[in-house]
Amino acid sequence: MKEQKKQDVKQQGSKGSDKIVTEEAVPAVVEEILGRTGFRGEITQVKCLVQAGRDKGRSMRRNVKGPIRIGDTLMLRETEIEARRIKSNITKGSYS
Repeated sequence: MKEQKKQDVKQQGSKGSDKIVTEEAVPAVVEEILGRTGFRGEITQVKCLVQAGRDKGRSMRRNVKGPIRIGDTLMLRETEIEARRIKSNITKGSYS
């Protein structure tokens, strides 16, 4: 009888999630509101400045769900991924 080879099964999250996720959240202050996005305009795209961590001082674009104003502090779980720029000229909501 032939021995069956055991296949190694790797448990993985989404693309490269192991190296991106940090242990603690990093604060970032909202500098500018860029516009609204999402199917119904429920997502707000903002530009924020990272206050601590490896990317301290980096200004990046993020998508936020819920009420947000300039000067608010976001707690980011990761700072490596930036949101895509809104291409459409039509923005839903009062920001433009």
